[in-house]
Amino acid sequence: MVSDVPRNTLPKEERLYGKKDISRLLARGKYRVCRNIRYCFSAGNGTGRNRIMVSVSKKLFRRAVKRNLLKRRIRESYRLQKHVLPAECATDIFFIYNSKEISATPEIRAEVGKILEMIGNEVRKD
Repeated sequence: MVSDVPRNTLPKEERLYGKKDISRLLARGKYRVCRNIRYCFSAGNGTGRNRIMVSVSKKLFRRAVKRNLLKRRIRESYRLQKHVLPAECATDIFFIYNSKEISATPEIRAEVGKILEMIGNEVRKD
């Protein structure tokens, strides 16, 4: 039984990895800040898909459990709201969590949604 409803998944093709791709994003990307999350994005990655990468500083959270919790929350928020960003723009996004407090899931979800809307508006203008 095949459904026409798009699945909210995050396959490997939608994850940003590889030294070459990451350095290209960091060199050419535009940096912005939205409350607790700093992000860098660059449109036109050549893959035809939006890709993300998430980072939580070891300086802010020494324990890996807390860092992984925040990374999971950010990825999940993106996964549920990735439809906001147009897929044809093929944008690379790097989320960097930069607050000393652990934010609740609804708060992170709202921030990521706001970030995706801002990126979508900026990419559509170009």
